[in-house]
Amino acid sequence: MALQINATNPEHPALLLELPWHLPLEEWPDKYLVPLPRGISRHVVRYARAGDEVIAVKELAQRPALREYELLRDLDRLGIPAVDPLAVVTGRTGPDGEPLECVLITRHLGGSMPYRSMFETTMRPATMHRLMDALAVLLVRLHLAGFAWGDCSLSNTLFRRDAGAFAAYLVDAETGDLHPELTRGQREYDLDLARVNISGELLDLEASGALHPSVDPIDFGTEICARYQELWKELTRTSVYPAGKHHYIERRIRRLNELGFDVAEMQIEHASNGDSVTFVPKVVDAGHHQRQLLRLTGLDTEENQARRLLNDLESWMATQDDYAPGDPLGARPEVLAHRWVREVFRPTVRSVPPELRGQMDPAQIYHELLEHRWYLSERAQHDIGLETAVEDYIQRVLPKRREPLRSTEE
Repeated sequence: MALQINATNPEHPALLLELPWHLPLEEWPDKYLVPLPRGISRHVVRYARAGDEVIAVKELAQRPALREYELLRDLDRLGIPAVDPLAVVTGRTGPDGEPLECVLITRHLGGSMPYRSMFETTMRPATMHRLMDALAVLLVRLHLAGFAWGDCSLSNTLFRRDAGAFAAYLVDAETGDLHPELTRGQREYDLDLARVNISGELLDLEASGALHPSVDPIDFGTEICARYQELWKELTRTSVYPAGKHHYIERRIRRLNELGFDVAEMQIEHASNGDSVTFVPKVVDAGHHQRQLLRLTGLDTEENQARRLLNDLESWMATQDDYAPGDPLGARPEVLAHRWVREVFRPTVRSVPPELRGQMDPAQIYHELLEHRWYLSERAQHDIGLETAVEDYIQRVLPKRREPLRSTEE
């Protein structure tokens, strides 16, 4: 059988042909390899350079290689944090003509580390809690997408620092299965495997002296179960609010934000007993909100401002009659976003007298108005509306500001 490279990008085969496929991975010369930390794997894994890219090369049998390649492509289409599949190489033969195992090629995740490398210096318990949070978030996202991992563990995960937290990425999908929806039993099976695997991995670290003395491996294995259940409940429950009480919807969005999720999509169904709200959450990378708001509205803001404005935009869009996510006949999000800028954002900002704006730009003004509306609504236990919040903000908040006031351009 001739050497064959199945790749996602037509440019990759030419670059990959330069690698020594006639040699087992364990025998690859150092000139092809990149010295990066590797985790524990049941297969031989090496990092190599192909053109300008660093790739991970894993040696395994043809059937699981092709299967994992397709599963990783499916996860990529679903927007799940996982390594990026590049190619599968089949038909390898050694110098003696004997067949060699196939290889799965993925793109190295820049800035990521396997968990063992992170424990080379004793990790503080608080940092470990954030690590478990990241893994719980990843498992919840996989389950929401219908993916049963089958081998959730620290070893099958890469971690990348994300400000003061961590982001977790799936590395090994070999044991996974993708379904339209997972049963409770499938989810609990995955969760139980995660508990056992993580406790075992931490016990191994404890035996080697790499674990902080105050850390109990069994407790940490159990912790991911509790964190998972909390996230799953918050993300999957359907809430019914009194009609028009958008204050409660905002409270739910804030709760999701506090748990590390952003609302990718929100659906509201009107009924006689109230508005039934369903959220489609996701975890996003740094700078996502800035890019998203700029793309939708043309507003260039800071990240926290953009996050707050996008939440308001999403809530407003869900109340529009022509908002129909996934329906080709519905209004495009860009159209609705520009309508929001024209009908909501600009009139609200302009209602604040220029002499009271100080050094605040329009995005900060709107952000503060939304925050003020939130606090007033919490105190009143109902949505007071934006107009009332603006009036109270102008009368009670702005005059009390102590910083020098200076007009700015909108």
